[in-house]
Order: sequence, then structure tokens, then C-alpha cells
Amino acid sequence: MNLARWMASIAAGCGLSWLVVTSLAGPSTRVEVFCGMIGPLLVTTVSWVMIDRTYRSNPERLTALMVTAFAAKLVFFGGYVAVGLRVLGLAPVPFVASFTAYYIALHMTEAAGLRRLFAGPARFI
Repeated sequence: MNLARWMASIAAGCGLSWLVVTSLAGPSTRVEVFCGMIGPLLVTTVSWVMIDRTYRSNPERLTALMVTAFAAKLVFFGGYVAVGLRVLGLAPVPFVASFTAYYIALHMTEAAGLRRLFAGPARFI
């Protein structure tokens, strides 16, 4: 599966899960759950595109890129949560719960993609 289809399927899965969660939890949580989803989705999408391009063009730079991306994610997500809670005034429980769930799920997906990327073509003995 190429990168564009893989990322589109991840985004579609997030959108579907958002619809399911908001239908179960009620429409009052729609904005909070969406905001908890969209930040991690956008960041992991950008991160994965950068990782894929770097690995294909210059794999020796991948570790440095990932360390830099980790630091940038740390700063971004700290600010993202602060803005969501303090500036936008999102309800804390649904926002933090959805943010945490999507953050973990999307980063686990990114880790699975890295494992697949590093495994290379299948080898048969």
C-alpha cells in the first residue's frame, strides 16, 4: 500500500471513530473529541510523510530527523493542549480522553509503519 492510500485510510478511520464516539457520548462532546483527534492526526501525518521521504532519499539522516521531530512534538502538543483547555475552553474530560486515545493509537500506527519500513522487502530463505 502506498503512503497516500495508507494515510487516507488512517484519516478515514479517525473520522469514522469520531462519528461513533460522538454518537455514543452525545453531540455535546463533538467539538472536544474532534479537537482531541485532529491534532495527533495532523502531526502523525506530517511526521510520517517526513520520515518516509527521508528514509527513501537519505536513510542516514532518519535518526536525527526523528529526534528533532520528537522535540517538536513535545513542544507542539504541550501548547496544543494548553490552547485547547485555556483559550478555547474545551471541556477537559472529553478533550483529554480523546486526545490521549488518538495520540496513543496514531503513534502506535506510526511505530507499526516504521517497523514495516525498516523490515524492507520480505526475504525468503
